[in-house]
Formats: sequence, C-alpha cells, structure tokens
Amino acid sequence: MKQGIRDIVAQMTLQEKCAFVCGLDKWHTEPIERLGIPSIMMTDGPHGLRKIVEDGHTVQATCFPAGAGLASSWNRDLIKRVGAAIGEEAQAEEISIVLGPAANIKRSPLCGRNFEYLSEDPYLTGEMAKSHIQGVQSQNVGTSLKHFCANNQETMRMRVDEIIDERALREIYLAGFETAVKEAAPATVMCSYNSVNGTPLACNKRFLTDVLREEWGFDGFVVSDWGAIKQRAECVSAGLDLEMPGTKGTFNDEIEAAVLNGTLPESKLDEAVEHILSFVLDAAKAQKKGASYSKEEHDRFAREAAAECMVLLKNEDELLPFNSSDTIAVIGAFAETPRFQGGGSSHIQPNKTTSLLDALKEQGRRFTYSKGFSLESDELDEALAAEALDAARKAGIALVMAGLPAHYESEGYDRVHMQLPPNQNKLIARLCAEGVRVAVVLSNGSPVELPWADWVDSILEAYLGGQASGAALADLLYGEANPSGRLAETFPMRLQDNPSYLNFPGAQNRVEYRESVFVGYRYYEKKELGVRFPFGHGLSYTSFAYETLRVSKERMNERDLLSVSVTVRNTGKRSGQEVVQLYIAAPGVQANRPYKELKGFEKVSLAPGECQTVLFELDGRSFSYFDEYENTWMCEPGKHKLLIGSSSVDIRLKGSVELVPECLPRLRVSPYMTVKEVLDHPKAGPALSDRIWQLLSSRKTESEDGALNPQMIDAMLREMPLASLAASYPEQFTQEVLKELLSKLNAFA
Repeated sequence: MKQGIRDIVAQMTLQEKCAFVCGLDKWHTEPIERLGIPSIMMTDGPHGLRKIVEDGHTVQATCFPAGAGLASSWNRDLIKRVGAAIGEEAQAEEISIVLGPAANIKRSPLCGRNFEYLSEDPYLTGEMAKSHIQGVQSQNVGTSLKHFCANNQETMRMRVDEIIDERALREIYLAGFETAVKEAAPATVMCSYNSVNGTPLACNKRFLTDVLREEWGFDGFVVSDWGAIKQRAECVSAGLDLEMPGTKGTFNDEIEAAVLNGTLPESKLDEAVEHILSFVLDAAKAQKKGASYSKEEHDRFAREAAAECMVLLKNEDELLPFNSSDTIAVIGAFAETPRFQGGGSSHIQPNKTTSLLDALKEQGRRFTYSKGFSLESDELDEALAAEALDAARKAGIALVMAGLPAHYESEGYDRVHMQLPPNQNKLIARLCAEGVRVAVVLSNGSPVELPWADWVDSILEAYLGGQASGAALADLLYGEANPSGRLAETFPMRLQDNPSYLNFPGAQNRVEYRESVFVGYRYYEKKELGVRFPFGHGLSYTSFAYETLRVSKERMNERDLLSVSVTVRNTGKRSGQEVVQLYIAAPGVQANRPYKELKGFEKVSLAPGECQTVLFELDGRSFSYFDEYENTWMCEPGKHKLLIGSSSVDIRLKGSVELVPECLPRLRVSPYMTVKEVLDHPKAGPALSDRIWQLLSSRKTESEDGALNPQMIDAMLREMPLASLAASYPEQFTQEVLKELLSKLNAFA
C-alpha cells in the first residue's frame, strides 16, 4: 500500500477503523470527515444501473441485455463497449462501483439467477467477465466481480454448503474468476453467501486470502454480499474487508472487542481499512463533475448489442429472414409486453422500452397480432387460441413470441422444471398441425425444453435482451441485421439429462457436486448423450468455410507458446459474423478428462467472399488439468488434438501437437502401488517395465482348467500391488527385489 494511505490509517482511532469497514447504509461507505475521507456510492448492476435514491425510487438507466445474452455474443469488444456505456452512466449518477459482473458457472439450468450469469464454460466466462470489467473501469468506475464463489443456486443460498472436489473448483468454478482477477484487476470482489466444503465464503481465509490475494495477486477490496456476514471479526481475519449493507454499528463492538482481547490483530483490521481507503480516495478523485450521457445513443447501442446477442437455433428452408411483402401473424403476449430483464437485484428502470409490435409498426411491416395465450395463467384460453389459429391460417406464416413469464425465474428461487408454460406448448403444437410455417422467438434466461422443436421451421433465442430487444428482434426477423449469437450453454433434450440432476439443489443445507468437472458440454459429450442444441451453436443468414489450419510447432513443453491459425471465408451472399472456436482434446490417461474443452475463440466480421485469418495463442495452461495430489496445474504428455469449429460438435478442421512436459506428477511410491501405476508413469514405466516383466516371465499365461485366460491373468497382474506380487511370486519377487524396485521408484517421486 502507498505510504500515504498508511499515514491516514495511523491517524484513525480504533472506533473509526471499526466503523470504516462497515457500510454507512445500503449503498454508501462510511465517511470520516475529520480526516477528509468521503463516502462513495455503489449500486447494483451488472447489465445497467439500479440506483435507488433516498425516497426509494429507482433512477432510470439503459437496460442492456442480461448476462446470458451478453455472453451469447461471444464478442469481447461488444462486452467492453457495454461496460463502458454503463461506466458513463455511473459517472453521470456519481456512482463509484457497479456491482458486477456475475461470473458464476451455470451448473444447472434450474438456477433462478442463470439469466444474470454468463456460461457453463469457465474459459468463456472468464473472457466475458474480463471484458466487462475492462469496459466499466475504462470510465474510472470500479466493478465488483461476483459472487465469489460457487453461488450456483438460489435454494438455501444463504447457508448451503457446496461440497466440491479441488479439481472441479480449480478447473470449473474458480477459473473464470481467476482470469478476470489476473487480467482485468476488478476494483472489488464480492464474496457469496454460501459455504464451500464446510466454511462460509465470508470467513473463508483459504479463498479470500490464500487464493484471491496470494495466488492471484488481487489488490482491491473484498465486499460481502448483502447480509452475508455472521461473525464479523472472523471475517476480517479471513480477508473480508467491507461489510454491506451497513448495520448501524451492529458489528463494530464485536470487531473492537476482538482487537482488544487479542483474537484479531489490529494489523489485520488495518489491512482491511487500507484496502477500502485506497479505492475510496482514488474514486473520489475520479468522479467527473457534471458528467452526462446521451440516452438516445445508449438506446441505439442497446439495440445493436441485443441483435448481436440473439441466437438463431434453427432455420429450415430459410424461413427467416421474412420477406417484406409477407403478412406475418404475430402471436403471443410477449410481442406487446416484452420480457427483457430478470427479477431481483439486477432489475433496472429502463430509459425506454421498445416492444416488437412497436418496432414492426415503426418499420411499416405487414402483420396481424393475436395475444394467443395468457401470461398470468398456464391454462390454454380457447378463445385466444382460436383467434391466433385463425390469424395464422390466413397469413400462412406464424411468428410465436414464447418464453418464460417473469414469475417462472428470478433471483431468490430456483425453477423446479425446464418447461415452458403448458398453454404456450399446446398453442405451438396446434399451429404446427395447421400446416402453416412457424417461427418461434424465445424470451427466457436459461434453457427450456422444446417438445415441438422438430415441428417448427425456425427458432430464435432472444434471451432477456434489454430495453431495445423489440427493435433488435425486428431487425433480425427482416434481415436488417444478421444473427451472430452462439449459445454459451447447452440446451439438453430434457432436465433429467443434466449432469447435476440427481444433486440439485441438495438437501439439509448441503449439495454435493458429484459430476465434478463434467459440467455442461463436458458431460454430454463424455456421456455421448444427444442434446437439443449444443454449446457454441448458432446459425447465420450466410455461410462460412474454414480453410488452411496451421500449427506453429509439432512438439512443445508447458513453458512454450503455440500459435494456431485458420482462415475463414464468407461463402454466402450476406455480410455476417462467424465465431471461430478452438477446442483441445487431451489424451486423458493421467486424469479423467473431458473429450474436449474450449480454449480459444474469435468473432470475425466478413463481407460476401471475404476471408480472414484468425490467430490463437496457446500456453501451457491451455493444455493443463489440476492435479490434486501435486496441488498444481499439470500438462499431460502425449498427443493433444486441436479442434477448430463453429460449435462444440461442428468441428471443421483438426490438427495436433505433442506435449512433452518437463514437470511430471511425482510417483506416489508405496509397497501398495500397483504394477499399472508403475507402468503408466511416463518416466518410471519406460525405465522399469522390462525389469518387471522379466521378473514375471515365469508366470502362467492360462490355467489348466480354462478358468483363467491370458487376458485375465495379465489384467490381474497389472492391478496387483507390488507387495502382493511378493506374496504371489515369492521366488521372483523376494523382499530384496521389492526393496530394489521401491528404491528405483523413489527416484521418480
């Protein structure tokens, strides 16, 4: 810390320090006027500002697409621009910290807050969160990366204990946070309500200090989620700096008493004060007096962003885009009353709202409108349905605005199923039975089951697209914009297929992550389980060809960098954007690995006939898994496939590189290690395999009665501990021979 900060802290009384690490109220930090320390304001995000003023009303702000949509853009630059726009509005409202982005992994499609989260994949999550932070903080406004960590459900969220193995933590649930912290340096990190492996995050020294600060180099301050603190002094000791919201001094005496009785060193309290004070003073200087922004420009940008976030899932016989001469039967209440954001702390009071009907009228499109179904009831209203069916028959083309009503998903509770309301499913099925062409637009924050997906012609996933979602939809439906979104999560066929199905949301305040690292597409592909729409999937109104894959090296170690390039060409008749995705498939011998993992992506914009070469840079971490025994990242030796495609299953080009790591897992030497463990070790195996098989040369290859065949005997020997070999083959495996082998094996330990 700067010496000037320490000098100010040295002037503070113990009571002032105790007050300073607790909020003034719901949104402000505690000022200390005698030392010239101001109060700063923070407010909810992350896809717009939710500033609540003293009289209780919420200030208007631009509502951009929610996290589920933003991540589906796969566009780092777009996310930065959204962040910068939010930062501009924060400066105009004298806000110093925007609470977001939310980098929790989508473990289950049922999580009520999935609309706010980014992806099921940690690499994509980290890249999107990093870009958001960089955008907001480019305006000298801080961010609060949340909710650290494993806040993956709303059920029991205030006290649930998440039981997660270390490898899953490192590879899945921490990795996105790690990228964002190391590469974007958020001003603050917000700890979550839940516990991980028995310890609440608010007082979890391992995560808040050992991992966050000492391993990752975080130098901002840690703030609690609102109301997450229970033992305040213990939280300070663990690395929790600021308690929010303010509790009017409830915990001040507890901190003071802990310092006075020696259970909390005052130096730890000083650290917390320094972390907060450093940002507060910088933020006060960074405030732009008289700052403003153009609501009209931000609304236009929200429209552009929303169009890029929507995903064209299906488009049989190119029903979309509609011909401007067609009359379309628009059906569904969402066309008139759009659902464009989620409920809870991220709920924004928008500057403006444009529905699809508003946009179609403004553009002069030919259409009729029928409500079709009620959003307040799941029962099919026969009168509304009949009106919609009649309109569809007359037009020949039906556009159904379907999705989840607001009460189906929200912060505070999880969904109990993945289904759309029954009245919507029934109406869509009846429309398909009429023989008319049907396009469905979905407004939802998380995957839904689509029993009619094979019957309709087109499906456009709009997610919760923000205040300009209606205008963006109109642009896409009529070809004024070209769909370029890609799924940041898998759409399974049914809820029961999801890897967390048997262990979500848990019971008795405990949930076990038994699927470990096999989350999302990692599970579906390993299980060879068909899905409705795969991770990374998305269609365009044009087409792209992949050409000329080049890999800079044939062999590398974990300290090397590898360059991979591919040329992409627009082979269609429209300008469009393609998301080029790079996956790595590891050998999976040393550890049980997914079939493939996303390790790079780039979004390119191409005119018809235009081509562009995309370059990826991969380092050792790109190929690594987390070895729990070594407690570090390890590269597995052997051939790694490099897979280039337009989704996790649509692989267009393949290459490979041979990994020859310098650092290998230590051999866990013991008389009880198996022959297989010795033989499979990349160094011990080649060195000792001849000696082992020489000692076993007199073994029987089969039994006289045929009960034991050669394959069985060989398998049994490989799974036999060395000590058991000494018992089974005493003449060959004497105690001296066993000691000799163990001594040689220790050289590889």
